[in-house]
Amino acid sequence: MHICFLSGEYPHSDYPHGGVGTFLQMMSRFLVKNGVFVTIIGIGYSYSDEESDDEGVKVFRLRKSRWSKFRFIDNSNRINKRVNKVHENHRINIIEGAELSFAFVKKNIEIKYLIRLHGGHHFFAESENRGINWWKGYQERQSFKKADAVVGVSQYVVEHTAKYLSFKDKLKGVIFVPVNLDRFYQSDLNKSVKGRIFFAGTVCEKKGIRQLIQAIPIIKREVPEVHLIIAGRDWVFPGSGKSYTDYLRQFMDPSVQDVITFLGSVANSDIPEYIESAQVCCFPSHMETFGIVSIEAMAMAKPLLYTKLGPGPEVVEYGKTGLLCDPLNPEDIAEKLIHILTHPDEVRKMGENARAFAVLNFSLNVIGQKNIQLYNTLL
Repeated sequence: MHICFLSGEYPHSDYPHGGVGTFLQMMSRFLVKNGVFVTIIGIGYSYSDEESDDEGVKVFRLRKSRWSKFRFIDNSNRINKRVNKVHENHRINIIEGAELSFAFVKKNIEIKYLIRLHGGHHFFAESENRGINWWKGYQERQSFKKADAVVGVSQYVVEHTAKYLSFKDKLKGVIFVPVNLDRFYQSDLNKSVKGRIFFAGTVCEKKGIRQLIQAIPIIKREVPEVHLIIAGRDWVFPGSGKSYTDYLRQFMDPSVQDVITFLGSVANSDIPEYIESAQVCCFPSHMETFGIVSIEAMAMAKPLLYTKLGPGPEVVEYGKTGLLCDPLNPEDIAEKLIHILTHPDEVRKMGENARAFAVLNFSLNVIGQKNIQLYNTLL
């Protein structure tokens, strides 16, 4: 079996990557270890083509377009040519991509096309309460027309994408994102620092970081040693290029400025150490398609406060494997975090339950085998 992923998000050692890139690398390496030939094709970061081998995964990063306008034509032509060349050398059985991936792909009747819902333009337009861009909307509709099958990373992303795009007859269900249990291990409770809250994710409005920062003064009144560690790249406002981190500082009460630390971008390989040192992990996102960092914390048996919106209730069983909060309400975030920080025995049990749940439901082997079964059904 030969699976080809169309994506420019496959991790590169010189550039930061997000959850989709983490998923692609984990799944690709797993598939290779299980006898599947895997190719990655996507637009790269430089003005020259790059070809590499990542533990058996063949990665083709195509040069960035030099065109000043209509780059999508140049990029699509080069992606199509590379797909054809790879297919000629080693027949591709399935091409997988995200929502927009197939808009300008030339279909080959010998290949099946699978869309994995990681959160596309229609999904985020609804979540962020903004209008549909006609051009991006057109691309997604074209992409879904070409797909032979669709799978979601959560029931939430399936239901909300289906409000705008028709794919019911192509839907193959939901397969969660996996966690690497070798890297996200059972944490040592003796290494947790009292009062430490850890947040990881892009520092932007939709991740709920503003409301979390606004909750810190409330928490400090009950937990004087509280301090917040923030790991994630800064977001900038389109047009002005203004830093969102700088924007956040106007919401920081002077009494807590010295207990809030911005780390900036942190390598994914360093995240386990930060999770282990925290007393609690908090990810109050306004919206997610899944939120891989939440299950990374669960896998390490760390007390977790996650969002009650989006897929939160699919991931966390309230009171058993973690707590859920209203991410738009700093008072609710503060109340839940105070409870976690002041009830160590209770939340330790939740952490143990979370680890067991993650092993059973989110391990790379469990999720990987489900994906192999899905690929086999398409063939």
